[in-house]
Amino acid sequence: MSFVLACATAVIFLGLDQITKYIVTTNMTLGETVDFIDGFLDFTYIHNDGGAWGMLGGERWLLLGVTSVVMVIMIIFLIKNARKSLLLFWAGCLVISGGLGNMIDRVFRGGEVIDFLRVRFIDFPIFNIADCAVVIGAGLLILYFVLDTINDIKAKRQKSDGRD
Repeated sequence: MSFVLACATAVIFLGLDQITKYIVTTNMTLGETVDFIDGFLDFTYIHNDGGAWGMLGGERWLLLGVTSVVMVIMIIFLIKNARKSLLLFWAGCLVISGGLGNMIDRVFRGGEVIDFLRVRFIDFPIFNIADCAVVIGAGLLILYFVLDTINDIKAKRQKSDGRD
């Protein structure tokens, strides 16, 4: 059941990403800002033709290629290891969902991603729901590898202490 919930969450993130981008593009003009939570969060509609923090601007095909490779690797990794850890499965589903959300933009919006979430209290790039999914998924992936490494160390200690 938890694996189904992880897949459903990924689909929900993808749907929310595309719905929010549609709402922003049909109700705001490019560059417009609308306060959401005063002094904390606003909606600022921009187009980003680069990756994170606008890096590799204008490199549509490179970004699509890298995203495709990462998603294929993640899918293969999940197929081989999905039953190993629910945390790993959640992480992979979210990374794939976010990657797919931004790929849809790059393919169908002339190579540009719609970004609109701006955190006001820190100087941080404007982002979208797909970016949130990727960041949450990547964080869970890091957590999985940290926990897996700790478990390996514990198992090796037990084995070397003769406590198989």
